[in-house]
Amino acid sequence: MSKIKSFAALVVTGIMAISLFTGCAPKEEEKDTIRLNEVVHSIFYAPQYVALEKGFFAEEGLEVVLSVGQGADKSMTALLSESADIALLGIEAGIYVTNEGKEGHIKPFAQLTQRAGNFIVSRQEEPNFKWENLKGKSIIGGRPGGMPELILEHAIKSNGLVIGEDVEIINNIAFSSTSGAFVGGVGDYTAEFEPVASTLEEQGNGYVVASLGEASGFLPYTVYMTTDTYAKENPELVQKFTNAIYKGQKWVNEHSAQEVAEVCLPYFKESSIELLTKVVERYKAQETWKENPVFDKEGFELIQNIMQDGGELDRRVDFDTLIDNSFAKKAMETVR
Repeated sequence: MSKIKSFAALVVTGIMAISLFTGCAPKEEEKDTIRLNEVVHSIFYAPQYVALEKGFFAEEGLEVVLSVGQGADKSMTALLSESADIALLGIEAGIYVTNEGKEGHIKPFAQLTQRAGNFIVSRQEEPNFKWENLKGKSIIGGRPGGMPELILEHAIKSNGLVIGEDVEIINNIAFSSTSGAFVGGVGDYTAEFEPVASTLEEQGNGYVVASLGEASGFLPYTVYMTTDTYAKENPELVQKFTNAIYKGQKWVNEHSAQEVAEVCLPYFKESSIELLTKVVERYKAQETWKENPVFDKEGFELIQNIMQDGGELDRRVDFDTLIDNSFAKKAMETVR
């Protein structure tokens, strides 16, 4: 209800009289709140921050309250415990939950990124890096079973190396501590998301030598999920949210790396505009962000191939059983 309507009827006449001289104050419309949990805070999710900063959520009548899970398992827990309405995380988390007997409980409804967003950082400059350079070396990876770790393992094995024999993966370090461990002397390489990878480079602590996104191909790396219950009870809110994300995707696709960096800078105040621009250029060059939120079946099958290859998937999930493309397709029909 508008704040103006909360005034007593007795003073309405006075307000109307005053407005003849001062003009009517604009009504502040109440917005529906959506609690969004993002798996980590990264420029990797640039279209989301653009949607926030450019007011695309507000245009849809939404107020987004953002929290950070620091891990797909924690973001999924937030969603299942109803402490978040929507979560941004890896699609693998939805596949795991479905295979645990909760088929139909989780509903991925919009895809944000279509490539892995992490990069291999070396202690040495390697302008002609080849994956065989990892032979006899160690690399800091991610949480076992998580998509960053699975993508890393897939890239290593696809290039003829045997994990545990040719290369050691260190995956007992918390996600938020991997870069610090690397700077402290752990590992010959580390796999890092942006802006951490470029920050290490900027500080002279490492060199970005390879993209795991390019190594793995196009797949639904980071997606928006909600519960089936929330979607059924709040279809209009899920649709408005999807519309705003699509607006963000379109804006990022249509603007330069520097323009995107300038819009996202308030969410990464510890970074410089120069660093963020470099990061966005790197992500744009490898087509990291989808141009629309619709899931592609081919990428979904690829990600399950990678999960099976990593020994983390006993049973595949049917695309149409898990994915709900209806909100994304409607957004493409209505958003101009």
